[in-house]
Amino acid sequence: MRISGIFFLCVVLWSSSNALSQNKDIEWLREINIHRNQKLDPTFQVFSHSIKPIMVGEPLTVLGIGLLKKDSTLTRKGLFMVGTFCVSSALTLGLKYVVNRPRPFVTYPEIQKLSDAGSYSFPSGHTSSAFATATSLSIAFPKWYVIAPSFVWASGVGYSRMHLGVHYPSDVLAGAAVGAGSAFLCHWVNKKLRWERKRGWFL
Repeated sequence: MRISGIFFLCVVLWSSSNALSQNKDIEWLREINIHRNQKLDPTFQVFSHSIKPIMVGEPLTVLGIGLLKKDSTLTRKGLFMVGTFCVSSALTLGLKYVVNRPRPFVTYPEIQKLSDAGSYSFPSGHTSSAFATATSLSIAFPKWYVIAPSFVWASGVGYSRMHLGVHYPSDVLAGAAVGAGSAFLCHWVNKKLRWERKRGWFL
């Protein structure tokens, strides 16, 4: 999947939500946010705040260990994870400024904002980063004990953004598509480059 394909998919998701099911989008968000179990607020705030240390720490840890041990395979996996994060972040930022969707608590004052929120709403940057991290880690280390907790955590991050009132469900869905799509895109590019090196097309 090319970058343009991921970008187009997310614009279609937003357009569909905006034109056909905006009422459902806010209805679901009201159910999640207004009727939430408030005892879980601290838990989902932890999920939401965990994104920065994990999305930065995991790729750099893998890359750092690979460099220290002079392990080319581990170094390549770390670079792949760093590349995925960069692609996902660039796509997310671009989509935010193309779509210009206001945050739900701005449009609907009854939505309770329980977390910091930066720029525009679509797509969810926390969710895209979480799924980029989870998917790239799972591709690099395809073991069930890596894959299962990675996607449980990423899903928790995505849900937390709705629970905390800062994103619509469609923002989270699009963020997951951007993050996972970026990982598969970088994986495909890496495989293609390695194949071309074997063919002698690159030095």
